[in-house]
Amino acid sequence: MKSQRHKQRRNNRNGHSNNLIIIMTLCFTSLAFAQTTISGNVVDHKNTPIYGANVYLEGTYDGATSDENGEFSFSTEERGVQTLIISFLSFETKTIIEDVSKLNNLQVKLREDIESLDAVVISAGTFEAGDNSRVSVLKPLDVVTTASALGDYVGALQTLPGTSNVSEDGRLFVRGGNADETQIFIDGIRVFTPYTPTTNNIPTRGRYSPFLFDGVTFSTGGYSSEFGQALSSVLLLNTIDEPDQNKTDIGIMSLGASLGNTQKWDKSSLSFSASYINLAPYLAVFEDRNEWKKPVSGAQGETVFRQKLNNGMLKFYAAFDATKFEVNQEDINADDGINFKLNNNNFYLNTSYKGVLGNSWTLASGISYTYAKNKIGIETSEIDDTENSAHLKLKLKKRFNSRFKLSFGAEQFITDFNENYKEDMINETYGFNNNITAVFAEADVIFSKKLALKVGLRADYSSIFYKTDIAPRAALAYKSSKNGQFSLAYGNFFQNPNSNILKFEQDLQAQKTSHYILNYQFVNAGKIFRAEAYRKDYDNLIKFDTDYEGFDSDFNTSGNGYAQGLDVFWRDNTSIKAVDYWVSYSYLDTERDYRNYTTAAQPSYATNHNFSVVGKYWINSWKSQVGLAYGFSSGRPYTNPNTNKLLGERTKSYNNLSLNWSYLLDQQKILYVSVNNVLGFKNVNGYQYADLPNLNGQFNKRALTPAADQFFFVGFFWTISQNGTDNQLDSL
Repeated sequence: MKSQRHKQRRNNRNGHSNNLIIIMTLCFTSLAFAQTTISGNVVDHKNTPIYGANVYLEGTYDGATSDENGEFSFSTEERGVQTLIISFLSFETKTIIEDVSKLNNLQVKLREDIESLDAVVISAGTFEAGDNSRVSVLKPLDVVTTASALGDYVGALQTLPGTSNVSEDGRLFVRGGNADETQIFIDGIRVFTPYTPTTNNIPTRGRYSPFLFDGVTFSTGGYSSEFGQALSSVLLLNTIDEPDQNKTDIGIMSLGASLGNTQKWDKSSLSFSASYINLAPYLAVFEDRNEWKKPVSGAQGETVFRQKLNNGMLKFYAAFDATKFEVNQEDINADDGINFKLNNNNFYLNTSYKGVLGNSWTLASGISYTYAKNKIGIETSEIDDTENSAHLKLKLKKRFNSRFKLSFGAEQFITDFNENYKEDMINETYGFNNNITAVFAEADVIFSKKLALKVGLRADYSSIFYKTDIAPRAALAYKSSKNGQFSLAYGNFFQNPNSNILKFEQDLQAQKTSHYILNYQFVNAGKIFRAEAYRKDYDNLIKFDTDYEGFDSDFNTSGNGYAQGLDVFWRDNTSIKAVDYWVSYSYLDTERDYRNYTTAAQPSYATNHNFSVVGKYWINSWKSQVGLAYGFSSGRPYTNPNTNKLLGERTKSYNNLSLNWSYLLDQQKILYVSVNNVLGFKNVNGYQYADLPNLNGQFNKRALTPAADQFFFVGFFWTISQNGTDNQLDSL
């Protein structure tokens, strides 16, 4: 009996223990499978509910989407501190790190993603032409397939608003500024001698082939404080970062031949382009108005080496150019004409590096060196000049967040110019050394997808003038609709006089402009419309008291002027099947009191109205692309000495219709034909007057016309590549 009671007590004890274990197990199980509710409301900066926002716990499958009221709710078995992610298209992703017990009844406000494709872009004064640009007015392909451009990127840019057509010169004249006021940069580093030298009434060309560039930024005003020593405009050329394959390009042309090759390795690549031009065979068939003793001949070569490093890209760019010719040109004051001969050698070296330093810092640096030597003969005069120039630059950029970025840097410009002049008993040597030290800083402040501000400051110290010039600059952009936006820009810009002045006189100061720009831009489905009004005020322009700059000139910087106008651009590549076209119009009102002007007047290179149309059509059945380019400019001012008014008369209007045709013999062989001024318009660039009056007391004149009314070009281009499909349509 006693043993039975003991056994019963032991069983009761075991029963209690089992019950306790069961209860504890149930408690732990209940705790393990307890559900926590995460909830809240998602709105934008205007407190408008966001429908469809994605809300989830990072690293889990637990989540939900917000409803039409912006509300969300879901349960989770996760415990402790977790990361809640809230995201929605066109808004910045929000992250909340908190214990799950506190992730309820949340009020989440999402900020607009200011880096999305529909965010505001500061566009005042700038035309982008790059495949990677958010808003491209032109693509790299357009720069070299424009009929009137004749393969020169400068010629293609002359179809954009803001430029004046100065056909006998060939350089960029922008918004009332002369060609010296536009500076060209390759990978952010200055090019000191971007054009091949020439003589009167024979247009020059840009030295550099489009073959090696994949992006162009053409700023007609109001540009970044990063760039200086340019009164009117900067043209930024960017070399290709990485080619896609090995290939060879061969060209046989009516003017010469070209050869290009690209070799690509794992982390590096090498490209080169070379060409030889000789106008003698062409001129034997199509004579022009000049008497050529030695027609233009020249050789050009370029190379780019690229090396990928762990945190950046190193580029090495080099180019050489050698040109020579001798010509006898008609002159109203010389019965036998004026003899001119030129022998030019130019070398340009550019090394640049762009890389990431860490902690959102980036570095961009570079150095360029230019050697340019000209031997010029004008009748019995001999002029030999040599220029050695260099540009050193360092730029740092810090991205604090998507809404604030700061960049700053320093650069040094060095120019050593010497010239020797000989004529009869005269033997003079002169020149100058010009060193410019500059610092700059610029901040990008993005307030929202609709509002952005860029503000900068630049300081240039010129050792030749012992003076520092301070240039504040700012640009503001506001997105007025889904596809439209307004931009404003203001800035001061300084530039030292060119070598034609400084070689004779250094007791001067930097020339100055102030830019004011209002821009509207609309972009939608392959269409882009831009309208831009601007005003430029000039101060400290060079004046002298002789017919031309010379030893006996008295120079000062008392000149001034203004330029104002309206630029309009429209492009459409979707409305008409296989057709791409753009239309440009510019109105320019400008006057200057500079050089040897006796009063303010519109310069002889400036035209009040400029209009151009460029069209391209791909005919699939013909395997051809045909293109046309029409340009119109109103008459240019010239001075008639038979009257008393400076630059008081106008030439007739300028017209030019050019056509081109690219025919694919097969996928990699192209036959290319172009005709400049196909209708043979008799254009007049100006007039030359006799130095002395005739028997009637009047000064005789002759029209300054192009050397030839038309220009014909024929070429065969063959590409040999790995994929067997590439061709040279992008370099024609």
